[in-house]
Amino acid sequence: MVANDAMELARMCARAADDAKAENVRVYDLRGMSSLTDFMVVCTGLSVPHLRAVIRELEEAVREKAGALPTYVEDTPVALWSVVDYIDVMVHIMGQETREFYGMDTLWKDAPVVEYVICPMPEIWGLVPGLFRTQPL
Repeated sequence: MVANDAMELARMCARAADDAKAENVRVYDLRGMSSLTDFMVVCTGLSVPHLRAVIRELEEAVREKAGALPTYVEDTPVALWSVVDYIDVMVHIMGQETREFYGMDTLWKDAPVVEYVICPMPEIWGLVPGLFRTQPL
């Protein structure tokens, strides 16, 4: 996959997770830092049913918008950590305590954080509160 395609797929995954009400969604650019993947999306689910919903909605959104299917899905929300693997993009959906315990954000603290846009209509950015948001830097 071309780097720009991988970045757009990572942003698409982040938007889908955000649309599913996942919390603290982060996209890390791991190119040159990891041989495992180019982009890592990490987000928090609030409960086992919520983790399942995030996985389902993320897979559906990516399939509909990009025609991409994950290579592997570790669908074990009971463990409060699931992974959706698109090879160049890995999505980790974790419970809050699991995320804190394993320190994914600390592990990749030196990686650039990629912004993802929630509202794709630039003409209304900032005019209506809550319609535009990017990840904090």
